[in-house]
Amino acid sequence: MTETLSTTDATLGLDPEETMSRDQIEALQLKRLQDTVAYAYDRVPLYREKYDAAGVRPSDLKDLSDLAKFPYTDKEDLRRSYPFGMFAVPQEQVARIHASSGTTGRATVVGYTQQDLDDWAKLGARCLRIAGVTPGMKVHNAYGYGLFTGGLGAHGAAERLGTTVIPMSGGQTEKQITLIQDFQPDAILCTPTYLLTIGDAMQRAGLDPRKTSLKVGVLGAEPWTEEMRHELEEMFAIDACDIYGLSEVMGPGVAGESGQTKDGCHIWEDHFRPEIVDAFDDTKVLGDGEHGEIVFTALTKQALPIIRYRTHDLTRLLPGTARPGHRRMGRITGRSDDMIILRGVNLFPSQIEELALTVAGLSPHFQLEITRPGRMDELAVKIERRDDCTTDRALAAAGELQKLIKIHVGSSCRIDVMDPEALPRSVGKLKRIHDLRTP
Repeated sequence: MTETLSTTDATLGLDPEETMSRDQIEALQLKRLQDTVAYAYDRVPLYREKYDAAGVRPSDLKDLSDLAKFPYTDKEDLRRSYPFGMFAVPQEQVARIHASSGTTGRATVVGYTQQDLDDWAKLGARCLRIAGVTPGMKVHNAYGYGLFTGGLGAHGAAERLGTTVIPMSGGQTEKQITLIQDFQPDAILCTPTYLLTIGDAMQRAGLDPRKTSLKVGVLGAEPWTEEMRHELEEMFAIDACDIYGLSEVMGPGVAGESGQTKDGCHIWEDHFRPEIVDAFDDTKVLGDGEHGEIVFTALTKQALPIIRYRTHDLTRLLPGTARPGHRRMGRITGRSDDMIILRGVNLFPSQIEELALTVAGLSPHFQLEITRPGRMDELAVKIERRDDCTTDRALAAAGELQKLIKIHVGSSCRIDVMDPEALPRSVGKLKRIHDLRTP
């Protein structure tokens, strides 16, 4: 089923599946999907209960479109099954356990067999390679290690690719800078807002981020805009590429962006089947090119099979480019559960970031505060001015941003321009929305 690798592909170290045609990928997906649904039904009580209640059986899955007959899985299923109720293998076959922080509820726990870990490393290595990271490079990993999948997931990918890994983890920004200066890494792995934090700290220390050894940044774990990419590429003189993943589906490495095309993350569809559904009417499965919530089915996971998982990430599916057989995700425009509904208008933090970075004098550092001082909700955008922005210019910039938000988003809000370094800095995933309304 796999195409023969060309000499160029083999030289690049591509996996044979990366060069499959669309027809080949979909044939492989159907076979793996049928196997996965039957495997989950036989081994995980939750899936058996859900499918029996919905009146569907694994044998009903005869075509890829039949996947829509099966119920969704969501974070609450994992929480209700805490800690190991959704595992499909006995404990002695579980090689590693990760978990979410559980800050908004009971933690979600995920497990991996050794084969799962091998697949994860392979797919993560694809993401680094397509971004422009090559064997022999030094890679500074500033994703957090521990139960969060980011640090160890990126670490395994970098080792699998054949790079030299510097396992710095998150935080300790001054030490990050010291190691970047001393160890001279070629690539950095972290969240986009944390790379911005590192760059700001370097500039405050009188260092020029453009003069580091860094050439590539592979940045993920939070939505970010094209404007943020431009900001980081200008700040560090690097190529900045996206990487996508979530713990429940695998971790970082579900999809990766090409450093050549920079046009969205290619989903590794030999291991994942994506769908786009209407975020507010999940009975509607949407076509390629339509905006909605992306839903994932993992096709090869052993310890924790995951079928039709609701990610809440809003995007669309597009034809493949750098890997033509594998579809791309458009940039994540937000999360349905991070959407602010302000007086009937839907608003996402990424919209504010996109607009703010077009206004001279304003920095990418901002927070959104929602209050209800009376009967109406109010939104305040707290945003820092840049170092070279005067007080007069800051007042004018606030007016410009307020007008842009009203025109492009349709919502009125207050803009509070803050002094540089007034807002908390990211050391990992940055919290943009602060809801101060009393219940």
